[in-house]
Amino acid sequence: MGYSHFSHNNRVLFLMFTDSHCHLSFPELQAQLPQIRQAMQQAQVGRALCICTTLEEFETVHALATTYDNFWCSVGVHPDNEGVTEPGVDDLVRRAALPKVVAIGETGLDYFRLGERSRADMRWQRERFRIHIRAARQTGKPLVIHTRSASEDTLAILKEEGESAGQASRAGGVFHCFTETQAVARAALDLGFHISFSGILTFKNAADLREVARFVPLDRTLIETDSPYLAPVPYRGKTNNPSYVPFVAQQIAELKKLPLQAIAEATSRNFEQLFAGVTR
Repeated sequence: MGYSHFSHNNRVLFLMFTDSHCHLSFPELQAQLPQIRQAMQQAQVGRALCICTTLEEFETVHALATTYDNFWCSVGVHPDNEGVTEPGVDDLVRRAALPKVVAIGETGLDYFRLGERSRADMRWQRERFRIHIRAARQTGKPLVIHTRSASEDTLAILKEEGESAGQASRAGGVFHCFTETQAVARAALDLGFHISFSGILTFKNAADLREVARFVPLDRTLIETDSPYLAPVPYRGKTNNPSYVPFVAQQIAELKKLPLQAIAEATSRNFEQLFAGVTR
């Protein structure tokens, strides 16, 4: 892909893609960071949000954001993580005040791996989610939400904690790596949230998800890799990295019958508007 450009206020700006969710602190990516950054440049991926999944990991994630001018980061504890330091509101608020921390999460609910446990057994996960929501509201920084096999409870808790489009104090945020139904997407949009799509959108068996992506308004759409997971076609099955996010954008462009440049610009603009403090 060659560079694309457009005119804005009589200036020519180069269009760049933005990876709104990646895990560059994970060992398989951190070890390849120079090569990944070079690949990002070649693919016109100008920015990335590095996502935190434990408090233990935060220093590493934050170092990525403060070392590189085109990286930012979040602070949070992923719902799947057990046996890690449990966050309090103050823990999250304190870290969120540091430079280049622009979001709270990855947080949410995940009942996919319940095993022999019941929904009632996952109360700890719901309480952790509430702590993240309260920290987001206190800091005014958006939530990065993970929900899997738990959309009903995810939406209910957001509403119970005051996250609705009509609330001036709401934190807002994004449902990342979206794989739920159109009804769930509509409910999330009604609460004022953005929807982010990953490489799953390019998978042969993701026809229903492609219909959801067609439905979600472009001004509420983000793109991501969730790397090192879920590499898009034609790299499915390989280790993912932010340089592959244009393939997600290309799929959305085809679904919406828009130029790729329009998707790059819209999703990058949405990223800037959602995550305050992010610049080009």
